[in-house]
Amino acid sequence: MKFNTKTIHGGQENVDPAYGSVMPPIYQTSTYSQSTPGGHKGFEYSRSGNPTRAALENSLASIENGKYGIAFGSGLAAIDAVMKLFKPGDEIISTNDLYGGSYRLFTSIFEKLGIKFQFIGMQEAENIENYINDHTKLIWVETPTNPMMNIIDIEAVSKIAKKHGLLLAVDNTFATPYLQLPLELGADIVMHSATKYLGGHSDVVMGGLVVKDQKLAEKLYFIQNASGAICGPQDSFLVLRGIKTLHLRMQRHCENGEAVAKFLKSHPKVDKVYWPGFDDHPNHHIAKKQMSGFGGMISFTTAEKTLESAVKLVEKLKVFTLAESLGGVESLAGHPASMTHAAIPKEEREKIGVLDSLIRLSVGVEDEEDLLEDLRQALG
Repeated sequence: MKFNTKTIHGGQENVDPAYGSVMPPIYQTSTYSQSTPGGHKGFEYSRSGNPTRAALENSLASIENGKYGIAFGSGLAAIDAVMKLFKPGDEIISTNDLYGGSYRLFTSIFEKLGIKFQFIGMQEAENIENYINDHTKLIWVETPTNPMMNIIDIEAVSKIAKKHGLLLAVDNTFATPYLQLPLELGADIVMHSATKYLGGHSDVVMGGLVVKDQKLAEKLYFIQNASGAICGPQDSFLVLRGIKTLHLRMQRHCENGEAVAKFLKSHPKVDKVYWPGFDDHPNHHIAKKQMSGFGGMISFTTAEKTLESAVKLVEKLKVFTLAESLGGVESLAGHPASMTHAAIPKEEREKIGVLDSLIRLSVGVEDEEDLLEDLRQALG
């Protein structure tokens, strides 16, 4: 089954044996009747399992070419579950350019529980070997990274992880399985903030994990049930509906993203533009190898290189909405230093390029010319 078909039919066989509804019903129930103690029809309590959530989890596994999908109440809840695989004294190597919420979870929650994190540049995969020791258990990768759009070679990192007996987890939120399949490149765990592109309509908060290994899946299902950070049936339905148009939306995100990136790069009031599709973007050749397109996420700095110039610009936008998050049908603009990445200390932010003059765009599916005109008037 090809990807476009998987988004609609993947993992959805016999979703409603009672009446044959085309869409999985929303099973808005907390519990299920049993004919005898322990005698149920596959579901007993909705924290442990719900038919609507199960349909979504099957869809997640299908589109990522995995075997097991596990859905959570948010992307951070999904990351939290991965971190709970480890114990005090374990060490995790993470890319140094990552979502501020991930950084906050790692440093403010799990470091206090005795897990050590090393945040390093991974654009040169061999650099990772310098940080591996007997306590290292996991390599955590974002690619493209948030917000600098750095590209990390998943296949190369996978070889290093396997050489040292480590797990490799990849946050695939920016690329989505439409553009990139980390499990096929050797990753053990794929993570999504399904709030973003998978849901696609800025109306739900959810996270997900996908794995191939049964034993790893069983550990994560146990954590999901024991910790209880699950998503409800209504939210599951919304993300499942969003996935059905993922391939259509991502095509337009990519088309509009390319047009916006090229416009910004040629504008005299823009300094640097970060978009993996440019030939001179660091590791463009790797993006070209492991991705089927370059996406709709773009970051850029103003030519004035000041906080004031960035704030003034985003406040003048009309079609782009100044807001947190990304991946919806509508175009969004954000100021990472004061919004999504404010949890990262200023000194650490600036080391990786998250300057006060940096703006991040999530390019939506509106008409291309309306988006360009909006940027033109805001820059003008």
